[in-house]
Amino acid sequence: MTSDLTPRQVSVLEYVVAFQQEHRMAPTVREICAHLGLSGPAGIHRILNVLKDKGYILAEPGKKRSWRFSKENTGKGIPLVGTIAAGVPLEAIENFEEELAISPITFGCDNCFGLHINGDSMIEAHILDGDLAIIRPQRQVENGEIAAVTVEGTLPEATLKIVHRDQHSMSLVPANSAYAPLIFKGPQRKHVAIIGKLVGVVRRC
Repeated sequence: MTSDLTPRQVSVLEYVVAFQQEHRMAPTVREICAHLGLSGPAGIHRILNVLKDKGYILAEPGKKRSWRFSKENTGKGIPLVGTIAAGVPLEAIENFEEELAISPITFGCDNCFGLHINGDSMIEAHILDGDLAIIRPQRQVENGEIAAVTVEGTLPEATLKIVHRDQHSMSLVPANSAYAPLIFKGPQRKHVAIIGKLVGVVRRC
């Protein structure tokens, strides 16, 4: 999991993993700087050392391309399979679109998939329209966790929300005060199914 990393640290780690998958070697510090639009290497060196101390990457002293992901790089990326709503529920498109050049291991998964975010109901959780939600398939989440869920109806619908449960109801709560929660009581709860837990967000530049 990368929950112990800042967004900037995650972006550096993702680039190291993606570069390693594509080129079968580690990026240089200057290449990382160029990718992130930074002029100097000092900040990147600090981030790389944090990633090393936390066990995400390895380094070999004296080598130019020394910073590499600490796990075995299988070349397997994350499939991007469709769209999910961060607003009202939207039909989830299950067709494969492309493979993101990011190892699932970056998000603590053996298998996960990506979905386009459509809408602004999760902006207070820093999830924006156009982002890619990385979802780990699972049928249950803890109260307060963000999940991709379907709501049984005419079409298979999907939405990204904070899940809350009690003995009597299930609520799908937006992270935007302009939106009201979706509340399902009694037998209605059976119409809600969890697709998986949100484990990360990718924002393309």
